[in-house]
Amino acid sequence: MSLQSLALIENWPVPTAAAGAVRADGTVLGTHGPAGQRFPLASVTKPLAAYAVLVAYEEGAVELDEPAGPRGSTVRHLLAHTSGLAFDEHRVTAPPGERRLYSNAGFEVLGDHVAKATEIPFGEYLRQAVLEPLGMTSTSLDGSPAKDGISSVSDLLRFAAELQAPRLLDPRTVAEATLTVQYPGTKGVLPGYGHQNPNDWGLGFEIRDGKSPHWTGSSSSPRAFGHFGQSGTFLWVDPDAGVASVALTDRAFGPWAVEAWPAFTDSVLTELRG
Repeated sequence: MSLQSLALIENWPVPTAAAGAVRADGTVLGTHGPAGQRFPLASVTKPLAAYAVLVAYEEGAVELDEPAGPRGSTVRHLLAHTSGLAFDEHRVTAPPGERRLYSNAGFEVLGDHVAKATEIPFGEYLRQAVLEPLGMTSTSLDGSPAKDGISSVSDLLRFAAELQAPRLLDPRTVAEATLTVQYPGTKGVLPGYGHQNPNDWGLGFEIRDGKSPHWTGSSSSPRAFGHFGQSGTFLWVDPDAGVASVALTDRAFGPWAVEAWPAFTDSVLTELRG
């Protein structure tokens, strides 16, 4: 089958958009738009970076609960946005584990920590650990592990298939990162969507749960997880529906996305269930 609902991106007020969907077995259910075009990912970089950190963990280079970042913080805190570091500056604004403070700075500290532990620059480590094994040849990271990735829909569908049926990591590690809330009950701001209580998060992946408002659909499962980026990009996986979807655009996130994305997601899920 080829998902007709992917064509909804034609109605988005953006110069260029591409989208796709993939099953856990790697079956691409369709793409729409230039699936091979490279787009800046913004924060959709973070799930890729988190996956590389988890490879480093399984290789024994780092431990999830070893110190990293501010005093009292660990690799786990940094992945779960609970290190206490501010959004975009290396300034501590809360004790570790107390609040969900979404932090680019935290992911930059994480990248440095892994680079030091492995003696490989983080962008290169990501390439060797994740991108190359998955055949993600149009994806690169030069710069911040929080926001400087560049990729295509075709590549991210490979990653989305991996998230559903892991080959690079033990499935239990992936379940811990994507389905298990870290520091349950922690509240905080979901960028673009305001204060959420609780603001549930895994290890580098946002877990939907009961958040409202949200960038996924009203019919998305509470177990859905993923990430969106300020460059008008998203990747979600819905384990209950057995599907993942990716959309990349060249227009910054804003009210247009708040309106368009949930309708798109609901349409994809409805068509699959139909």
